[in-house]
Amino acid sequence: MSLKRHIPNIVTLLNLFSGCIAVIFAVYGNFIAAAIFVFLGIFFDFFDGLLARKLNVQSPLGIQLDSLADLVTSGVVPGIIIFKLISLTVDAPDYSTYSDSWNSVFHWQGFKLSVLPLIGLFIPLASAYRLAKFNLDEDQQTYFKGLPVPANTLVILSLPLILEYQNNDVMNSIIINKWFLIGLTLLSCYLLNSSIKLFALKFKDWSFKANATRYIFLLLSVTLIVLLQFAAIPLIIALYIILSLLDRKNIH
Repeated sequence: MSLKRHIPNIVTLLNLFSGCIAVIFAVYGNFIAAAIFVFLGIFFDFFDGLLARKLNVQSPLGIQLDSLADLVTSGVVPGIIIFKLISLTVDAPDYSTYSDSWNSVFHWQGFKLSVLPLIGLFIPLASAYRLAKFNLDEDQQTYFKGLPVPANTLVILSLPLILEYQNNDVMNSIIINKWFLIGLTLLSCYLLNSSIKLFALKFKDWSFKANATRYIFLLLSVTLIVLLQFAAIPLIIALYIILSLLDRKNIH
């Protein structure tokens, strides 16, 4: 019984471990590797709660641990990515490089700090606030209030993936624009902590009548991914919000 009780928490720690690795890659500008480990962390995040329910070992410790892991994987990592992307747009210094002299990091002489990219770090702050509110809100069992942190992370992660794989000049010019990145950051912070009710992808049964919005969302999401690849991710999240607003009467 004691071993079974720890299985979901071990999976949660795998989420945190994946997030820590993603942080390292993000700091050094390897966004693709960072994205892979964030996706892996989100995978573990999905299954820890599922395992806890199936094994009937849900606990207050698991809830808190889950939020702490999510803050790293789905809060700190996207914040660093936006920080690095804005840094590119304003030609900020590369903070991941350092001198061969081991003690050079302790000296401030000649150190330059670009303030504008720090706006990207609003995302970890907003994510932490959203996760703390979620843990105290007993109403969010069948729906979400505000954009879930992993969903927001997927939007941020899509940006470097689009740059790397889509090869579209229009998309690239939009993404590598400081005002777009700043606007996206502020919008993310608002959506994370908004009072908008969003449906959860939890099926009580498989009937179309009871789950019409969910089925429509999944069908349109698959279609968008096939047509637009990584560029579909922001559109899918926008679709998620729009369908939730249209289906407000059934979200409770």
